Amino acid sequence: MSAQEIEISESNVDLGNIEYGGKAVTTVQIKNTGDKPLIISDAKASCGCTVPTWPKDPIAPGKTAPLTVQYTTTTRPGAFSKTVTINSNAITEGRKIFRIKGVVKENPNATTANQ
Repeated sequence: MSAQEIEISESNVDLGNIEYGGKAVTTVQIKNTGDKPLIISDAKASCGCTVPTWPKDPIAPGKTAPLTVQYTTTTRPGAFSKTVTINSNAITEGRKIFRIKGVVKENPNATTANQ
């Protein structure tokens, strides 16, 4: 092998049940399985409520670095599924996508129509 390659510890992360108005944070490990430095140029989420933080320094061959994703649950209760697209200089897969999902609990301050 004579290039940088990317591997993600999990491609689907289930955040489970999350309190309404709270934040859920998860971290996946990005590994460079090649023999040249891996550079993450960007990580984009499918919506503004999901914020990824990625390593800005090159990842050395054989090493790992954390990518953290924070999901803010201020919009609506119920199930969600969001994607994060990671762009890198990896030769085989320059773009990797992983998904976070979960369920936001009902708003405890919401009034119901059937009271």
